[in-house]
Amino acid sequence: MSTGHRFGNFDIHFYNGVDEVDKDGVLVINKKNRDASNFPDFLPTWDPTQKYPPLKFFKHEDPGARADPSLSTLFPKNGDYELKKVTPKFGTQVTGVQLSQLDDKGKDELALFVAQRGVVIFREQDFGSKGPEFAVKYGEHFGRLHIHPTSGAPRGHPELHITFRRPDKNEFERVFSQRTSNVGWHSDVSYELQPPGTTFFSVLEGPDAGGDTIFADTVEAYKRLSPAFQERLAGLNVLHTSKDQASNSRGQGGIERRKPVSNIHPLIRTHPATGEKAIYLNKPFARRIVELKEEESDYLLKFLFDHIESSHDLQLRANWEPNSVVIWDNRRTVHSAIIDWDTPVSRHAFRITPQAERPVEDLKDLNKEEHDVGDLEEALKSVKT
Repeated sequence: MSTGHRFGNFDIHFYNGVDEVDKDGVLVINKKNRDASNFPDFLPTWDPTQKYPPLKFFKHEDPGARADPSLSTLFPKNGDYELKKVTPKFGTQVTGVQLSQLDDKGKDELALFVAQRGVVIFREQDFGSKGPEFAVKYGEHFGRLHIHPTSGAPRGHPELHITFRRPDKNEFERVFSQRTSNVGWHSDVSYELQPPGTTFFSVLEGPDAGGDTIFADTVEAYKRLSPAFQERLAGLNVLHTSKDQASNSRGQGGIERRKPVSNIHPLIRTHPATGEKAIYLNKPFARRIVELKEEESDYLLKFLFDHIESSHDLQLRANWEPNSVVIWDNRRTVHSAIIDWDTPVSRHAFRITPQAERPVEDLKDLNKEEHDVGDLEEALKSVKT
């Protein structure tokens, strides 16, 4: 679909002509913006010498699946914390729980709670003050950490994904030079064989107002469909690819840590901890439903994209107060950053991205390296690139 080929990854990729190259050949943010940063240890770097082999299959035990369903460690009885639902079915705001203090049992319960609520916003956190090494170690509890093939990462910590919106006037001009909106709904790196599950995001610096993140609930989106339509979607599979993202990075003078990949995933996936079904789609990376002809696939994908993106009654908006950490489950949500502030200001954030299981529609296929999702090579031949 042509709507899936637009990329504006200006906040994750090197920007030739604005960013710089240091004496070691590493691509870095320019000196003016480095000197202005309050979190230099988290600034993105792009090392052209970093080359990684293709990711290999591994069996993933979801922490939420082994958690105590009472959540008594995460939310102890008589504890001094507050939970406030963002919407009745989707999203919760938490105050009074310090994520950095959770033990392994608490982290398991955190994964289950995030799976149940889709998005959880934790306020008054000390995550950013503890540095990149702490973030990496913390994230390893939730799965093998994903190293992004093209985005910036702190020096020495390729497992962290950095978004850095430069505080330059022309940053906004290039974002909107060819588009009327920067909204780009997506689920992170869905092109991988094993895309992320429980995902952490912390904004270190940003505008006083604006720069929110919007989320949509693909579990509720699935439930809204008629039983007959749900039945029609069963058994369908979608080709996801990173080719356009890789091309975007190269086009801006950036790096490619791994070669582009493509994988086929079920259109409807089932969560291993909750058993709930969700529509698993991603406009930037999803190309076609492999069982359908091109026109049929385009028609159905457009309906599903429109259903998820335009249904405000299954969405929420996460506001980035200082020292907030937002955790979401990439298996049941899609999201987009919002650019709506006027004054040039740095919006600097880091993401911890643990990989999860290979997506499955039926949990009997969970943690199987091979199961029937269609012929990848044939699917790739049928896609216009």
